[in-house]
Amino acid sequence: MIELENFCKEYKKLFSQKISFQVQDVSFCVEKGQIVGLVGANGAGKTTILKAIAGLHYPTSGKIYIGDSFNKFDVEENPNLTKKLVGYVPEKSILPKNIRVIEFLDYIANLHELSGEEKKEAIDFVVKKCSLKDVLNKKIKELSKGYAQRVSFAQALIFNPPNLILDEPFSGLDPAQIIQIRQLILDLSQEKAILISTHILQEVHNLCNKVVIMNNGELKIFGSENQINSHYNVTKIEEAFLKIVSENYS
Repeated sequence: MIELENFCKEYKKLFSQKISFQVQDVSFCVEKGQIVGLVGANGAGKTTILKAIAGLHYPTSGKIYIGDSFNKFDVEENPNLTKKLVGYVPEKSILPKNIRVIEFLDYIANLHELSGEEKKEAIDFVVKKCSLKDVLNKKIKELSKGYAQRVSFAQALIFNPPNLILDEPFSGLDPAQIIQIRQLILDLSQEKAILISTHILQEVHNLCNKVVIMNNGELKIFGSENQINSHYNVTKIEEAFLKIVSENYS
């Protein structure tokens, strides 16, 4: 479970005391078994939200809660626990280029303090789930964009977190790779809460149970695709999105 409660993030401009809000008063929830799409134009605040959920920075005000099957926890108060409950696939993964895939997975497993049979099972699980068997002995620099993305997924899954956040997971992929990653996300959603940021609204339609639409750091609407379309009196999520972002230019 991922829950934002009146989340705000503000920054002070360099050499100025003026406060600039990046995100203001955002509240929504992602339950186990759900895929929620986070969409908005560039600068809407999507990555700010994802990084806060991952514990890479903290709210200026409001709360972020992360949960498992039993409890929920404040991210700011439990940063170490957050790292155990959230898998994060960033838009631009910084993977070491000169080591083999299997060596990288072994290194990530060690970081999560996995050892012995538990580590072997974890590596076997992500290799199978992310279809990496054929490239285990390749150096990461030799991988296609699609396989590199799969390795990024694997590092986020190796400790089997109940929550997963994905920042533009389809960026730079060809159509076949998009289909493969889409199916991977659908498979994972059966046991996890997944929040996905993407500019590809067709994938929002293909994947998401609910959608958060952001504009200028504000949450404009949160609901199912049908609810959003009905609210804006349109038939497609693309049309609702265009109505919202057109506020910038009216």
